[in-house]
Amino acid sequence: MSLFSELRLAVPWGHIAVKVWGSQKNPPVLCLHGWLDNANSFDRLIPLLPQDFHYVAMDFGGHGLSSHYSPGLPYYHLHFVSEVRRVAAAFKWNRFSFMGHSFVLFSCLAGGTFACIFPEMVDKLILLESTPLVLDCNEPENILTYKQRNIEHMLQVEASQNSLRVSNMEDLLQRLLNKNSHLNKECGELLLQRGTRKMGTGVVLNRDRRLAMPEHSFDFLSKEMLVHFIRRLRANVLMIKATQGYYDVRRANDEKKEAMLFIVDTLRNILKERFQYVEVPGNHYIHMNDHHLVAGLVSSFLQSQPRTALML
Repeated sequence: MSLFSELRLAVPWGHIAVKVWGSQKNPPVLCLHGWLDNANSFDRLIPLLPQDFHYVAMDFGGHGLSSHYSPGLPYYHLHFVSEVRRVAAAFKWNRFSFMGHSFVLFSCLAGGTFACIFPEMVDKLILLESTPLVLDCNEPENILTYKQRNIEHMLQVEASQNSLRVSNMEDLLQRLLNKNSHLNKECGELLLQRGTRKMGTGVVLNRDRRLAMPEHSFDFLSKEMLVHFIRRLRANVLMIKATQGYYDVRRANDEKKEAMLFIVDTLRNILKERFQYVEVPGNHYIHMNDHHLVAGLVSSFLQSQPRTALML
């Protein structure tokens, strides 16, 4: 399935850039990238999926080819959820499905939160190496610290007079791979194609410098609130977990699987037959590095008949 078009959707601070595959007459699937990634992260997977769907991969604000937020406006989780609503409004969707990668921050958290806030609009939710919401089991005292750091970091960036760092593509690629051992070279190059732009004799990163550590922008939930949110879900949910992937949003706590296991158990107990959980071999970028492994699972789920949700 070849790329149908590149579009820019107008928003008050500029535009949201999207990549579109397939006819707009087909059922829509909104594809959401992970933290500091961009819409190119779906370039290898979408061509293997059923062609009777309309796939739209968006760049969140401050990423890829989308506009940065206006000066003085921080990046918060609910802002990204509102971006999803704006895209749905631009395409005049009344009901659609999500496919998102990574619980670090956008994809599944924005999609999952949206599906809880607007349950009547979401048909299916595909979680690639992610959970629909973010749970904090043991460190609630850190939440206010993260919010403080988000504001302070924004002010520091605004006060900085440093110019953009111009590099060559080889150096940028090596830095990306050094920071993310789950990416291979080919996939790193694919992300940088959309994540950089030419400047002078080199290239610079497109992303907004105000984007700090992802947990600074999260809306963490307690166990009680997470259960309440999931009870609102009316969508069918497919969660694909890589055996060598991530289990906790804080990499230092990745060996602690309590949050992940609690969320999976809660989804299974509440959604029952509307929830599917599958483990596949691979790492966090399973949809890019080993896209053939997940294409069949995603295709079958998209083409399956929806199960009616209970009204809670």
